[in-house]
Order: sequence, then C-alpha cells, then structure tokens
Amino acid sequence: MNNKLSSPSVWVVIPAAGVGKRMKADRPKQYLSLLGKTVIENTLSCFSSVNNIAGIIVSLHPNDPYWSDIKLNLSIPLYTVDGGKERSNSVLNALKYMQNELFVDDSHWVMVHDAARPCLLQEDIEKLISSCVGLDVIGGILAKKSSDTMKRSQLGKNEESFIASTEDRENLWHALTPQMFRLKELSDALAYALDKNIVITDEASALEAIGKSPLLVEATGSNIKITNPDDLALAEFLLSNNKGNT
Repeated sequence: MNNKLSSPSVWVVIPAAGVGKRMKADRPKQYLSLLGKTVIENTLSCFSSVNNIAGIIVSLHPNDPYWSDIKLNLSIPLYTVDGGKERSNSVLNALKYMQNELFVDDSHWVMVHDAARPCLLQEDIEKLISSCVGLDVIGGILAKKSSDTMKRSQLGKNEESFIASTEDRENLWHALTPQMFRLKELSDALAYALDKNIVITDEASALEAIGKSPLLVEATGSNIKITNPDDLALAEFLLSNNKGNT
C-alpha cells in the first residue's frame, strides 16, 4: 500500500489479548456468550452506527483459538494484530500497524475501548468525539464522578484488607473507556512509558506520564466492564433495556 488512506479521522482500537482470570470461565471473557453473541461482538457493534469511524483494529492473543469462529457483519473496516504481554503493548502494536501498514496520518484521532465493555452507548461515543475534536485538548476519556465513600486499604498479617483512611471523593472519577487521543501523541506516550518501565493502567496514564492532562467527559452509568461472573447478568439487563428503548 503506497498511499495514505483517505478516510474519516477517528479510529477504534480494541485490546483483546487478555485471558480474564477473574471470570473463572473456560475461555477469555470477551468470548463469553451475551444475548446470543459473544461479548466482543456486542462491543464491536457499539461503533457500527457512529459517523466518522474510519476503522477498527482488534489486538488478539497470538494463539487466540476463538476469533476465527466469530461471524461479523460490520460496515466498518476491521483489522487484527497480535497483542502483547500487557494492555499497553497490545494498544501500541495496533497503533504501529496503523502507522506502518495502513499509513494513517499521525494527526488522526484514536479511541481505545475495552473489549469487555459491551454496553457503551452511541451517545457517549459521540459526546467524547465532540468534546475532543476541534478543541485545544490533548484528548479525553469517558469517566464517572465518584458517588461512593472511598476507602484506602492496608493489608493485615494474613492478607486481609483493613481500612487505612477515607479519601476525599470530591475530585475523584472512575476512568472508563473509550479514551481518545491523536495517533502520534498516544503512540509516543505509550512508547515512552514502556521504555521507562512506567506502570500504565490505561491510555490516559501514559499521557499523564509525559505531563499532559486529558479531559474528563462524564458518561452514563451503563458503561460497565465485565470483570466478574455477576457482571454478565447486569450487562444482559442493560443491553436488553437499551435495545428496548431504541
């Protein structure tokens, strides 16, 4: 491919190389059944009706035995790359693929979204895009203000958790996804963090590591992440309710 892609400016990266040990299932959580489809199929469909999505890149475990069984019917171009040891490696592999194989311009926006967040609403995607595009911001993330009393813990002699202190929740937010940044800025930040062995828990923390302050965009409460077995039932309820209101 010799020419740069002529396409809308927003790409989506889905890191899906994890195994999800906390689910205690026979397969990674992104391949569990949810309303007759896999979790990741429901997640990908969140972007199917959003304008200006150029394409989706999914980072998969190199030995993933499940992806080939999925039958997708998306109007959006879909690519796959090998994931890495950590989330940051998987995301960076996708970004490098965009730069080196698809020749996507470095100024294009990239949204990174968890494979196990299938209840994302289109209105939240569009809110994040409109909050970032055209504004003088490094990028932004969907997030929710904390409404709970927050406790910091300390471990006891037998690994029990005890309360160490109560934290002021006034300025605390729960970080969600998607998280949206320009291709080169996110790629450079992730590469820097990996080179310096900085612990990166989400894409925003990579930008924070180089002194940037991403925007917080308040999201709806339905954007849950499937982590534990009980989350599947909640996701099914939320998806059924959302479809019933469309």
